[in-house]
Amino acid sequence: MLVFILRRLAQAIIVMLTVAFIAFMLFQYVGDPVTNLLGQDATEEQRVALRHDLGLDAPFPVQFARFIGNALQGEFGLSLRQGRKVSSLIVERFPATLELSMVAGLIALGVGIPLGVYAALRRGRASSQLLMMFSLLGVSLPTFLIGILLILVFAVWLKWLPSFGRGDVTAFGTWTTGLLTADGLRHVLLPAITLSVFQLTLIMRLVRAEMLEVLRTDYIKFARARGLSNRSVYFGHALKNTLVPVITITGLQLGSLIAFAIITETVFQWPGMGLLFIQAVQFADIPVMAAYLCLISFIFVTINLLVDLLYFAVDPRLRVEGKAH
Repeated sequence: MLVFILRRLAQAIIVMLTVAFIAFMLFQYVGDPVTNLLGQDATEEQRVALRHDLGLDAPFPVQFARFIGNALQGEFGLSLRQGRKVSSLIVERFPATLELSMVAGLIALGVGIPLGVYAALRRGRASSQLLMMFSLLGVSLPTFLIGILLILVFAVWLKWLPSFGRGDVTAFGTWTTGLLTADGLRHVLLPAITLSVFQLTLIMRLVRAEMLEVLRTDYIKFARARGLSNRSVYFGHALKNTLVPVITITGLQLGSLIAFAIITETVFQWPGMGLLFIQAVQFADIPVMAAYLCLISFIFVTINLLVDLLYFAVDPRLRVEGKAH
């Protein structure tokens, strides 16, 4: 177990160092921070002085080592667009993105699993075929189009829900949430549904495929031979084994929800990290772009590491293979 953990940790460190190197290269080849800060009219003496203050005149290995040291402390310098510390901007925006991703994940699980089970148990019926057609649309349609359609129907035509912003929020120190206010809940519904559609259809199709596969296994046939009711067979035996890969995929998809909330946050003007990143790209705000890249990579690496460890703890075959090697 210890060897497995150390091996996974070493792989995670290598991945993070690679991502940090790519993020650091943004500083070298995408825009000039000195020009962005001083403008085109600055004198050469001002440019040299600022370049020295920022440490940009140091050798490449020294600059990279400083970048790694600062990143480990959560520091990525000042935003070129807003003139504020990038870490403070991330602290402000991360709660909104995490809140949106968590609500979207709950919607995807709460709707996708029951629909997947229904589609498997009613295979061949018109309702099941309709659900599978819906799942193809959910996988195929781009997120921005889904968001625009939802805004058109629920915000413009029906006027039931707001189309932009986060609404009223409650602050707990530096953390903010809109889930404790009625206005915040109304604002989060449309972007959360938009973000969850792809994950929902993916989970539904996965549950259906796994459920059909499990229902063909010998132990399900044995359970039926024992005279167990359909309810006990479906939900006590089949669904329990179906959810193992589903939970794993869902854990990995949580990182995707956070990373790919960019489009949703832009469409709904949701004040999260995705919108901050889009604004940073438009302004070539390299410190913010580098911080976003490192943070999202850290989330992905952490989730993958936890899933690997969970697999090792749950699946005895991995422990046996590890001992064999």
